[in-house]
Amino acid sequence: MAYTRGTSTNIIVGAAALFVADTTLTSTSLPAFTSSESYKETLADELDFTNVGYTMNGLELQFQPDFGEVQVDQILDVAKLYKQGMQVNLATAFAEATLENLLLALAYSSDELSGTKSTSAGQTLNLSAGDIGECPVERGIVAVGPGTGDCEDSAYVERVYAAYRALSIENVTVSAKRDEPSMFEVSFRLLPEDTSASYGKIIDRTWTPAT
Repeated sequence: MAYTRGTSTNIIVGAAALFVADTTLTSTSLPAFTSSESYKETLADELDFTNVGYTMNGLELQFQPDFGEVQVDQILDVAKLYKQGMQVNLATAFAEATLENLLLALAYSSDELSGTKSTSAGQTLNLSAGDIGECPVERGIVAVGPGTGDCEDSAYVERVYAAYRALSIENVTVSAKRDEPSMFEVSFRLLPEDTSASYGKIIDRTWTPAT
């Protein structure tokens, strides 16, 4: 194979659209792909998925393996490393400071949100302290962003990030400042799905608009 400097079409630039599911996901519970539309449109038609809208600082997946060490007398460095743990996190910031997005960032149950802001009684998010033995709320996350491909077809090439079990575990700040937008920075801890022990999957796909 002849040497090439690289492939510029494999460089990905651009943000992703983020959807949060009401429940956890599995490899078989993800909505099916449609060859004639973007997966963003597919998810937008699913009642179980919420589009968080605008985000800031993009989407960041972080994989943190944990290795143990075996030391022996004959060498000063370790003789062997073995994998003893794994942690995966997904971080972003919700730029639309709605109560629906705050509920997702706080990992609250949907029961804590009531009413609509278009009425005089308004929409209310109950800031519950929880109770002993309360189960944390896990949700699935799917993000759809630009993928690798030829420039002419780049509008029809996308990368799908699917996380089966996600739990918001970091501090969430709610602010009202004169010179900064109100947004919710959120970090999700991803957990493996029971059957496959998989955190999720990343899919590169091409779709063709119907003519």
